[in-house]
Amino acid sequence: MFESLSQKLQSVLKNLRGYGKLTEKNVSDALREVRLALLEADVNYKVAKDFIERAKQKALGQEVLTSVTPGQQIVKIIHDELVTLMGGAGEDPFMPKLAAGHWMMVGLHGCGKTTTCGKLARLMAKQGRKPMLVACDVYRPAAMDQLETLGKQLQIPVFLMRGEKDVTKICRRALSAAQAQGCDTLVFDTAGRLHIDEKLVQELVRMRDLLKPQEILLVADSATGQEAVNIAEHFDKALNITGVVLTKLDGDARGGAALSIRAVTGKPIRFAGVGEKLDDLEAFHAERMAGRILGMGDVVGLVEKAQEAFDTTKAEEFQKKIEEQNLNLEDFLSQLQQLKKMGPLENLLGMLPGMGNMQDVAVDDGQLKRVEAIVQSMTRQERRQPEILNASRRTRIARGSGSTVAEVNDLLKQFNAMKKMMKEMGKMQKAMSRKGGLPRLAR
Repeated sequence: MFESLSQKLQSVLKNLRGYGKLTEKNVSDALREVRLALLEADVNYKVAKDFIERAKQKALGQEVLTSVTPGQQIVKIIHDELVTLMGGAGEDPFMPKLAAGHWMMVGLHGCGKTTTCGKLARLMAKQGRKPMLVACDVYRPAAMDQLETLGKQLQIPVFLMRGEKDVTKICRRALSAAQAQGCDTLVFDTAGRLHIDEKLVQELVRMRDLLKPQEILLVADSATGQEAVNIAEHFDKALNITGVVLTKLDGDARGGAALSIRAVTGKPIRFAGVGEKLDDLEAFHAERMAGRILGMGDVVGLVEKAQEAFDTTKAEEFQKKIEEQNLNLEDFLSQLQQLKKMGPLENLLGMLPGMGNMQDVAVDDGQLKRVEAIVQSMTRQERRQPEILNASRRTRIARGSGSTVAEVNDLLKQFNAMKKMMKEMGKMQKAMSRKGGLPRLAR
């Protein structure tokens, strides 16, 4: 996500941080590089130009040039301008409260609209809503099948009328069905085209006028760059959209659409699609995204992911076992499986401050899978009593997990090292508690 832009901006700002004192030339040269980085990321030309003008006015102010840390001050200016560009720090990020009512999802063919409907319905269900998915794409039979499959996966009702071409009739019937089934939130998946045409627009206008939806969200493929911004302008003019969902953001190294769409249309980015799984839809936080672009991380987002993925009871049990120095490989496997729920390692590391630029860090999700396979190839007794793992048992485990004996040995060495470290931490904790906690620093 934003890999190319992130690397360029971090490089420019790293050089600025090194200056003890800044001149107008230093600032102008750096901002020229920032402007080029934005344009290469497919940011709208006018948006990039206005961004640099605002940043330059602030950066050349006396309070920056005479500051003790002028480089850091400019980094903050660039960060704040990115936040403003993508939505503003004070803006409510739309979650955690998702309103009941009617949600229309619009967009071109192939932008990920149907999948996004499923992801959104999943979020609603998690918040206690009773959503229903409504299939209003009467031109692509596969869209109805896809929505029906998503509904079964999510255990969420799907309303569809195969063979019916009148979308207003489908909408009326769906409203009656939702009332009968006690559903309070309807997500309408509409038809897309390869390009915007009058027939598509008029059909959507009829739906809007009938449903009077609380939200009309444009689903736009972020990889289309500037075209996504043009599409947003067209749909907004016709329907007065309430916001945008940017899909495939995890596969877009440039990020031009995310940086331009708010500035050009004035409509907020509500959600970001960051993967193919049904839980890979996040509320779009401008401040957090700016931090990730500049390598400052997103610790709040990381904590939220951890809270969602980790079972509280299991976490407490794990903590107790650490304190009792009673860890085994079964506990290790349980923690590993919960870690996997948080998503790819590369994404998680990118949320840590200073780890945004991953080019020098080897991130191998396959390694986690290999470790998991090794532990799962053990018997329950072996997981609970790793000390019984002799040579023949290790050979059997290696064969069963498709790994080598050396890899099994390495895992056991790492596990024993971790146990030893936990033991030392436990001793330190007890010593501190006997002394009444950590000593206070002298003032």
